[in-house]
Amino acid sequence: MGLQGLERRLERMVEGVFARAFRSSLRPIELGRRLIRELDDHRNVDVKGKVIVPNHFAFTLSPEDDEQFADIREALIRELADAAREYARDEGYTFKGPTTVTIEADPSLKIGRFHLTSKLQEGPANQPSNVLITPTGERVGLLDRTIVIGRLPECDITVNDPNVSRRHAEVRPIGSGWIVVDLGSTNGTRVNGVTVREQALRPGDEVTVGSTRLRYEAS
Repeated sequence: MGLQGLERRLERMVEGVFARAFRSSLRPIELGRRLIRELDDHRNVDVKGKVIVPNHFAFTLSPEDDEQFADIREALIRELADAAREYARDEGYTFKGPTTVTIEADPSLKIGRFHLTSKLQEGPANQPSNVLITPTGERVGLLDRTIVIGRLPECDITVNDPNVSRRHAEVRPIGSGWIVVDLGSTNGTRVNGVTVREQALRPGDEVTVGSTRLRYEAS
């Protein structure tokens, strides 16, 4: 997906959700476009040949615009972080830690103006760099063992969803990455909306079991 394609996605995903929520002169799509440019402008190649990009993004807005965004702040932060992850995945960029976005007020800024700073921010040394993020925001670390997803209490990720089988799917380590494997579930396992039996995971991929979505992140 190129920049224009991502802008169209943000227009639908962000503007469609928030168009009636506020009256600010600053639109969410402007923040999204600037974030994408930040990724492209600050990419670097490490010694292993990976393209490394910033993963922490700090927006500052005028106090007036910040107030207008107050009611949708958390949702907007999630959408911007998701957009960064999706764009990085499509472009083959790598993050060194979890993707984070902050939005704060700066009294020196006029209405409609904003600044963005970014940096590479590694995750804590004692936390796994590969995780599955649940709908509640819980980060389930992926170590050197198989993770079972299902309805049974003994599953590593227990999903209270009648559309999920007792042992629905597994996320298994393979080489330097991870794959998701459907365990013959009744309703199937999907990755980014496509039903799969077995699929290698890339950062930002969304694994759906029943009506429950889990997001895979790696650094």
